Amino acid sequence: MSERNFQFRQRLNVVHRSDRRDPAAQPAAGEIVIEQGWRIALDEGASDYLVGVAQDLQDYLFTSMGVSALLTRGEEAGPGTIRLTTKEETPALGGELSVRRSYRLIVETDCITICGFDERGVGQGCYYLEDLMNLREAPFLEPQDITRAPIFSPRMIHSGWGIDQFPDTQLNAIAHTGMDAVLVFVKGPDMTTTGYLDLNNVVDRAAHYGLDVYLYSYLKSRLHPDDPEAEAYYESTYGELMKACPGAKGIVFVGESCEFPSKDEHTTGRLRLDPAPDGKPDPRPSPGWWPCYDYPQWVNLLKGILRKDSPDLDIVFWTYNWGWTPEEDRVALIHSLPTDISLQATFEMFEDIVKDGTMTRCVDYTASFAGPGVYFRSEAEAASERGIPLYAMSNTGGLSWDIGVIPYEPIPFQWERRYRALLDAHERWGLVGLMESHHYGWWPSFVNELAKWAYWTPSALPQEMAPKLARRDFGPQGGPLAVQAWEAWSEAILDYVPANEDQYGPFRVGPAYPLVLEEDVEFPSAPYAHFGSRILNTLYASRNPDRIEGEIGLLERMKSRWEEGVALLERAVAEAPERKLPEAERMLGLGRFIRNCVQTTINTKRWWLLKQQLKQRLAAEPEHANALLDEMVALAEAEIANAEATIPLAAADSRLGWEPSMEYMCDPSHLEWKIAQVRAVIDEEIPALRPAP
Repeated sequence: MSERNFQFRQRLNVVHRSDRRDPAAQPAAGEIVIEQGWRIALDEGASDYLVGVAQDLQDYLFTSMGVSALLTRGEEAGPGTIRLTTKEETPALGGELSVRRSYRLIVETDCITICGFDERGVGQGCYYLEDLMNLREAPFLEPQDITRAPIFSPRMIHSGWGIDQFPDTQLNAIAHTGMDAVLVFVKGPDMTTTGYLDLNNVVDRAAHYGLDVYLYSYLKSRLHPDDPEAEAYYESTYGELMKACPGAKGIVFVGESCEFPSKDEHTTGRLRLDPAPDGKPDPRPSPGWWPCYDYPQWVNLLKGILRKDSPDLDIVFWTYNWGWTPEEDRVALIHSLPTDISLQATFEMFEDIVKDGTMTRCVDYTASFAGPGVYFRSEAEAASERGIPLYAMSNTGGLSWDIGVIPYEPIPFQWERRYRALLDAHERWGLVGLMESHHYGWWPSFVNELAKWAYWTPSALPQEMAPKLARRDFGPQGGPLAVQAWEAWSEAILDYVPANEDQYGPFRVGPAYPLVLEEDVEFPSAPYAHFGSRILNTLYASRNPDRIEGEIGLLERMKSRWEEGVALLERAVAEAPERKLPEAERMLGLGRFIRNCVQTTINTKRWWLLKQQLKQRLAAEPEHANALLDEMVALAEAEIANAEATIPLAAADSRLGWEPSMEYMCDPSHLEWKIAQVRAVIDEEIPALRPAP
């Protein structure tokens, strides 16, 4: 069955799946059974939020477990009751709770109690109850008395439904996976990168699901704090933003999005896109790409303006753009920042890693290196010394820039390595908050379920939880095979090459990436896209030609290991019960799609090497160019076959080939465009280069 574009949103809109209960499951001795006629009891003064939580649990029981439960208010808990309460209402139950959003779950013979430190803790306790029943595949629970608390807050995520688009179902699903904040790009009051958005409506609806809203700033900063008009100018921009949306929890500043005309002599002193006054090129970076000494002055000015209407606003200063600069300059900046803001650093970025003798570098985001990198480590130490709250861009929503048009990376044991490193950073440097995706958004998957288990105490890591989730999703026979597939993929990703030209090239759009010979092409993209093809380079060029053979070798090994995982998952799908097949087959399609993306990148690198050889051959001995041109034709035909094999995968799952900021870039129509483009190279451009007989 094929899906039309954006049909994946129908699946995103389903929070409680109807295939969760195993009709053959029977309760074990001692298990508590939630049966028809149970009640969900609220305290008399329960808020609208808690009523919504109770209604959500009621819907879960009905939709996923086939159990009808009655909602009651102000009744004493008795047999057949799930009681929802808070520490404030029942101090005797919640006395030991001390962390926001923490909860105590008590499962007794015929009664269940969820007591939250606060109301959001009750919500998380209900979601945990759902998790337990999903794992059991039945409304059966073991007796227990457990207290759980989040390790990280905030846990921020961008929308996976569409850039800055947050329907209620998306918010509800995000809350269910343990996250507590969403990110919205802003260019001004009620204005995002894609146009008008009622920010207060997003804040109100997010709060209904226990989520905060962080604003990610795209506002221009055209004046230096020393300018006489600076305060009035920033009052008219950031001041108006916060007056219009005082309910926002925080705001995120990152150099490239909010740079200002710094006086730091290391920089051009002007915004990146502003022309030089003398019209001459300047080799220095713009202020967005340097840890300018006067950023603290700019932050302090904005801090006073922003907090007039939002006194507790979390101001997050993200150092993404200057991890490449000297450590002493970056650390000096941190030591001069105010301590009543939060510092965010990217966990793995700018790290140099030698793999089988080939140097690779994490230029942007990648899951292939667990982290932390030297850049993060140095800034974490400085933040800890200063007592500045520390956040990390962690990508643990399940996706990085490794492959730009997939929903998540099914590499749970590599994610575990990152979870462990983040938990260690929490202990070592006081890491407290996470940004778990950027504009490539979020997708509900077993990967971010694993993150939820890891990020709450008591913590359970993938080595423990992955087999349980695999059994749930593939059945008792298919589950162990799925775990083996995930192990193979988690090893394969270690050979991924996070080269800049690949992440802005074939790995960004997968098998739709063109093979260009001499004439560059314009990659088709939607006119309404946030970025579209503006973050894609179609004229591929290796920045490190001496490494490309080694990179090809690494990717060949990655593909071989990935193939092992695909073969294992094929066996897992064959063993899965029929009711689990739709989601199991979708994961298999994702695995095959990723394999084809790796093949496209290998072919692109080989194509570039042949082009370099061809240039030399045509210049020195054109009569011997035909052999190289024949190799290029064979390679182009192989890549056409790879693209053709990807069409049914993208057709079956409309999320494949799409990314929120680029929109569709590797759907069937783009793949057909690429096939036609490469066919034209074979039929028209290559014959024109053949020497005359």
